[in-house]
Amino acid sequence: MTAAEPASAPPEAPVAPVAGDAGVREAVGRWRAWLWGERRASPHTLDAYGRDLSGFLAFLGEHLGGPPTLSDLATLTAADVRAWLAWRGAAGVSRTSQARGLSTLRGFYRWLDREGIAHNPAIAQVRGPRPPQAVPKALAEGEAREVLTTAPELEDAPWVAKRDAALLTVLYGAGLRLGEALSLRQKDAPTGGAMVVTGKGRKQRVVPVLPVLAEAVADYRAACPHTLGPEDPLFVGVRGGPLNPGVVQRQVRRLRALLGLPDSATPHALRHSFATHLLARGGDLRTIQELLGHASLSTTQRYTAVDTERLKRVYADAHPRARTPEGE
Repeated sequence: MTAAEPASAPPEAPVAPVAGDAGVREAVGRWRAWLWGERRASPHTLDAYGRDLSGFLAFLGEHLGGPPTLSDLATLTAADVRAWLAWRGAAGVSRTSQARGLSTLRGFYRWLDREGIAHNPAIAQVRGPRPPQAVPKALAEGEAREVLTTAPELEDAPWVAKRDAALLTVLYGAGLRLGEALSLRQKDAPTGGAMVVTGKGRKQRVVPVLPVLAEAVADYRAACPHTLGPEDPLFVGVRGGPLNPGVVQRQVRRLRALLGLPDSATPHALRHSFATHLLARGGDLRTIQELLGHASLSTTQRYTAVDTERLKRVYADAHPRARTPEGE
C-alpha cells in the first residue's frame, strides 16, 4: 500500500459493542472504516474513539428506553448530550476524557451529516468541560543524562543493555514518542544525518540525527544476536520479536527508583525533556513543533510554561533582590 492509497479495512481488533439498531451499527462500522482508510487513524485512536462512541450509545439506550435509531440521533437535543456529560462526570470521568468524548461525538455527527445519514446542529452547540492545561513534566538535563548512562547497568545481557541505551537515546535525542520508536524498522535505522519517523495519523516527519544517537543504535544493532530483515522491528525483545512497550516502561520505573526520580519520569518524559531543553537553549517554537510532529502550535506552546518556571527558579536563586538579607 502506498502513502496515497487508503487502507481497505480497519485492523482486526476487539471493538466495543455498539448499542443501537441495525442502522446505527452499520453507520458506526462505516465511520470506523472511514477513520482508518481516509483519516489514517491509528489502531489506538480507533479504539479510543470507538469506546467513546459506544459509551454514548449505551447511555442513550438507557436514556431513551431502548436501542437508539438513526432517527433518534437526528432528533437529540443539546440537553440530551449535556445529560450524558453529567452522567460521565458523576461516574468520575476526568475533564480531559470528557472533552475527548465530546470531540469524538462531534466528529461522528459531522461524518453523518456529510454522508447524508443524519443532520443534527444541536450537537455543535454543546460546550464541554474545559480540560486542564497540563504542563509537560521534563527531566533536568543532568537527570536525562543519568537515565541514559545508567540504563545499561540494569541488564546482564550486553546486547540488551545496548538496546535499552539506544532506545532511550532515540527518545531523548530525537524527541520520539515510545510508539514511534518501537514502530521503526531495520531499514529506518539512522545511518545518516536524519531519519524519517511516522507519527500520529501516519504522518511522516524528518528528524535530525545526532552522531551520539546514530552510534548508540549502530552499537546495539552490531551486538544484537538475531538475524533481522529490513522490515523487521529496529528494537526487538530477547526472542527477536517486537519489543513490548511494557518492557521499556518497567525499565524506566527501575531507573526511577534507582536514581530517585519523581513518578513523572516515564519514557514520554524523555520526549518532553527533548523539547524543553531545546527551548531553554534557544530553539524556536516552530522548529520544535516540526520536530515533535505537533499538528498545532498551541500544543508546543505548553513547553514555554516549563521554561518560564525554570527562569523563575534561576532568578530566585541568583538575583540579589530575590534573596532575603540575613537578619531581616
